[in-house]
This record gives sequence, structure tokens and C-alpha cells, in this order.
Amino acid sequence: MSTLPDGAEAPVPQEGAPTTTVPAVVPTAVDVPSGLPAAVPTPEPGDPRLARLSLNQATVKYWSLTQAVDGCLRAGVPAIGVWREPVAEMGLAQAARLLRRSGLRVSSHCRAGFLTAPDRASALEDNRRAVDEAAELGAPCLVMVLGGMPEGERDLVGIRERAADALAELVPYAAERGVRLALEALHPMFCADRAVLSTLGQALDLAERFDAAAVGVVVDAYHVWWDPQVWEQIARAGAGGRIASFQACDWELPIPADALLGRGMVGDGHADVGALRRAVDAAGYDGDIEVEIFNKRVWEADGDDVIATVARRHVQHVL
Repeated sequence: MSTLPDGAEAPVPQEGAPTTTVPAVVPTAVDVPSGLPAAVPTPEPGDPRLARLSLNQATVKYWSLTQAVDGCLRAGVPAIGVWREPVAEMGLAQAARLLRRSGLRVSSHCRAGFLTAPDRASALEDNRRAVDEAAELGAPCLVMVLGGMPEGERDLVGIRERAADALAELVPYAAERGVRLALEALHPMFCADRAVLSTLGQALDLAERFDAAAVGVVVDAYHVWWDPQVWEQIARAGAGGRIASFQACDWELPIPADALLGRGMVGDGHADVGALRRAVDAAGYDGDIEVEIFNKRVWEADGDDVIATVARRHVQHVL
């Protein structure tokens, strides 16, 4: 409120006279997709806490590979997990050149598998193409989701064995090209349609039929957090040198109509992702920590805001 007498004018500052500067208001960062104020500052590029962080491209699904690479570089995220579809859209050779020029590590290539399909020859042909892509991109592992149960079949054990036989055909091809196959167990609710491997123990049972350098496993927090044997299975995987990838995300409720889209930002759900990270580290894993989130609200958010939230949650809840 003004305290000047009626009719008086405020004095005009003389040239060179000191003026009062109002400090700029820096807006508080907001987490995606919760819309809540961030609990910790966003790490700057070069922050050593980001050294192992990798952005799986599925987390920014609506971005092209170029946009995802640029987003990682802006945020100081040093690694990226790539997907076959965006790579194919750009072209394999061009995608490989982009990734090499960027200086980003490629933490994984996603995804192959689905070896339970009735047409085994076609499935193996597609998987060989995926192996060739991983080799060209310089990915240390090719993530394998084994496949679900073909329509009308109910012999779960037999389907697993059939997929194991197909995998045995693929392993020498991948090994010759220096690509490690990484078997990913999915939560049991996906057993019928996506993955007849439902626990880390089952994935290890299959992986251990082959040399550890050729076949490893993915420890995905979303899929294994619930398993009462997960801790001993992580130790088992580490002892055998089998951990090829660690993926971080959270288990949110309610489960959406499309259950595949129920992954949340770390810290928004029920999984103790930090404890899982400590367990894989204790088991000898020192590779990238790849954040892979399938979530419609995350996909529809601004990609840079998504990556900033990923980085904040990484230092807050994963490390």
C-alpha cells in the first residue's frame, strides 16, 4: 500500500542511483506424472550419481530415437536402451551411426524372443535379425521375452521346453556375433500371453543350460519384486555371472485395463527398488541401471520432464 500524500508523485530514480532488485523466482520442479513438487533437486549433467543411469527408450515411447538421444545428452544421462521398432524406423545403419556419434552407451537392445510361437522357423528368423541389430548397435545384450502360450494349448511345461529347444538353436548364432541373450522373467499375470518364464529362478534354470557369456538374465524390478525367493535367486545369478541387465521401475495400483501399462516411476509404487539394486550390486553387477516404464501418463508428458523425474527418482530411491 502506498504511503505517499494525496496528489504526491513517487520520486523518479536519478541516473546512476542504486535500485532495488527483486530476485527471480525459480519454479520448483514438478515430478511426472504425479504433478507433485520434486522432493530433491534435479542432478546436473556430469553429476557422478548419474554415472550408471540408462534411459530405456520405452520410457519416452512417443519420441524418435534422435529425440531420445538428444534428451539423454541434455540431461546428462550417459546410456540408453534402444528398441527395435524406432531403430527400424530410422534404419539400422543410420541408428548405429547416431549412437556412436552421441557417445552414449547402449545398455540393451529390446526386444526379441517369443519363441513359443507355432511357426518356429519364422520366430528364429526374426530373432536372428534382432541379434544382427544388437551387434550393429553395439548393445551388450539382447533382451529376450520368451513368449506366452499359443491359442488352445495348456501344456505349460511342454511349451517352455519347446521354447528352450528353439533358444538352443539361436544361442550359437548370437555367440558368434558377440551378442549375449538376456532372458527376462515376467510377472505371472503375463504367463499366458507374453512369458512362460515367471520367476527369476525359472529364467536361471534355462540360462544355466548355456555358457554364461552367451545367456544371462534380466533382473526387472517390476516383474520380480514380489517373489519371496528373489534375494537368493539374485545371489545365484551373481555367483554364476548371469546378471546381464538391471531394470528399474515401480509397481503401481490400481492395475490398468492394459496390465502392461502398470509400471510407475520409482517411488510411486510398492516395490523396494533400492533394495533390489543393492542386492544386484552385492551379487557383483556393476552395469547400467536402466529405467523402463510403460505408462500412458508418462508417455503423454513432456519428454524432458520425464527424464528429469527419472534422474531425481534415481538419486532419491535407487542409489
